[in-house]
Amino acid sequence: MLPRILKFRRRIQPDRNVAGGDYTMRIRAALSVLCVTALAAGLVYAAPPGQIRVQVNLVNIFATVRDKHKAIVTGLKIDDFQVFEDGQAQEITNFAAESDLPITLGLLIDTSGSEEFMLGIEKEMGSRFLRRVMRKGDLAMVMTFDLDVDLLADFTDDHSRLDRAINRAQGNAAAGGVGQGPVPTSRNNGGTDFYDAVYLAAHDKLADEAGRKAMVILTDAEDTGSKLKLQDAIEAAQRTDTVVHILLIAADGGDQGVAKKLTDETGGRMIVVRNEKNLEQAFDQISEELRSQYTIGYVPSNKARDGSYRKIRVDMKNKDYSALARRGYYAPTK
Repeated sequence: MLPRILKFRRRIQPDRNVAGGDYTMRIRAALSVLCVTALAAGLVYAAPPGQIRVQVNLVNIFATVRDKHKAIVTGLKIDDFQVFEDGQAQEITNFAAESDLPITLGLLIDTSGSEEFMLGIEKEMGSRFLRRVMRKGDLAMVMTFDLDVDLLADFTDDHSRLDRAINRAQGNAAAGGVGQGPVPTSRNNGGTDFYDAVYLAAHDKLADEAGRKAMVILTDAEDTGSKLKLQDAIEAAQRTDTVVHILLIAADGGDQGVAKKLTDETGGRMIVVRNEKNLEQAFDQISEELRSQYTIGYVPSNKARDGSYRKIRVDMKNKDYSALARRGYYAPTK
């Protein structure tokens, strides 16, 4: 596990603003699905009276399926999928066409100088996206990154709070030009802490959340100031089962190689955005994907608890279809 060496800077003092009943319902829903999944997979074992112990060896995959025309495919069954781990076929033990688990979202906005030309419309479309995609039981947070990684709104289901946080997004130059955050490596000549932001969102925030987890990042994917590397960011997302989607917004095309690697390895999508219309369409595509996922689970045939990285491949029996899913996970160590 990567060391925890970074912290957020909070421009405000955010709190988890979730109605008590809704949050309790969210936890119960997540625990209910976990227990049903574990029972189906034969993973619940003996425990003292009044307690349920679950040995979580189950690997969960969230997959979106598209046809050869790039249209999302719904209505598929368990027999339409094949899962391989390190090249070995795995038995799918649980499957759902529509997941009952809530979604926890991280909206990350690049506020560095290279994004100033689109920042206004990014904020407008980001607010609209959260209002469209979030349903009862879902949570979202808002972060920005440039010289620092700033948490503007902690997990909440309050759309007004999320809107206010998005509207406050601004770069260090607009905030006075002085970075006061915890990542000092690029203070002398400026920088963008993209990898640090992904790591912190996954490792410090999404790791303890239940259910489906995703990041939607608006950026040119160019990092010039992080302490951590791209692989550190990828590993943090993989270890927390977080799918990363990137809307690549850059006048010069941005770093598509970085964006594609991060999204491919976590099961997300990279969409290149050239203008305001493209951005609106991109948000609509991500919204559709988040609500059209299949949940696939299997108990690995490799029982070793060695912490090793295992490669995953999801194939479709209908070769006109392709599945978008994460490419691997890290085995437990105990």
